Amino acid sequence: MSGTVTRESFDSLTDCWNDPAQRLEWNSVFVLPAWLKAWWKVFGGDAELSLTGVKQGEKVIGIAPLTVKDGGACFLGSVDVCDYQDFVIAPGREEVFFNILLDDLKSRGVSHLELKALRPGSTVLTHLVPLAHKRNYEVVCQNEAVSLELDLPATWEEYLAMLSRKQRHEMKRKLRRLWGIANIEYQCLENVHDTGKYMDTFLKLFSMSQREKAGFMTPGMELYFRTLAQAMAKAGLLRFGAIEIDKVPISMIMVFDYKDRVYLYNSGYDPQYSSLSVGMLCKVLCLKESIEKGRKIWDFLKGGEPYKYQIGGQEIPLYRCRIEIR
Repeated sequence: MSGTVTRESFDSLTDCWNDPAQRLEWNSVFVLPAWLKAWWKVFGGDAELSLTGVKQGEKVIGIAPLTVKDGGACFLGSVDVCDYQDFVIAPGREEVFFNILLDDLKSRGVSHLELKALRPGSTVLTHLVPLAHKRNYEVVCQNEAVSLELDLPATWEEYLAMLSRKQRHEMKRKLRRLWGIANIEYQCLENVHDTGKYMDTFLKLFSMSQREKAGFMTPGMELYFRTLAQAMAKAGLLRFGAIEIDKVPISMIMVFDYKDRVYLYNSGYDPQYSSLSVGMLCKVLCLKESIEKGRKIWDFLKGGEPYKYQIGGQEIPLYRCRIEIR
């Protein structure tokens, strides 16, 4: 079945996301219109924005959020702040969508696709790569990183039972020590009207916690974080977890809550409280809260930091793929 190529805008993508009749699979926060728009606003640079849609009748069957530069196309977004990337496609329409997209890219003079941060179940690996092989395109896929995640059980007690004896003992010991401090509590912060205030505190703790983190938070990156936070708060997906002493945050995490999956995006803490393990325990307490809210997956995101394994994370490989269009 044929389809019609369309050139979309961030506003039209938002309309698609808000319209369940379109049946598109927005399979992570990193492909949502609010996220893509925030990234483009800050980091767009000199690349050409290419939001290509494919329609059959009145329904959009797929969206390719790409940028084009020097004859190549890549996903909109960058792997340092967008942990997973993919196309947005209605289930069962993948082959039709990719055939039309490849023909369109070729007609526009795009010579190759450079696609990064791909989960094993991404549409790139499950549908685009096999189709590219059928077309005799040159395809190179490589493992580039790992992500970690945890399937959440129904109760906190079941979660503790999933850990090794040593992990369980250490976590209980650290929690007892934390709760032994006077006037300490854990808070979930998600009032959209206070997002700017929350970000002020979060960014301060982020830069305090590690020197390399302070170097990462350039003025441009800070603008991106603030822009992203406002956009995702407006969409109802952003929240912060905070450990506080006398109502003053000493550790914070920034997470996104989407489709029963909680994404641990970033964190920071006051180093003078490092002996209390407040950086790790803030994550643990948010994980506990996520279990109590019935969420299904806790996503530590990209990187193999030791604490992720200590809390129970399991590795998911991430790939990059280059496809020569000819």
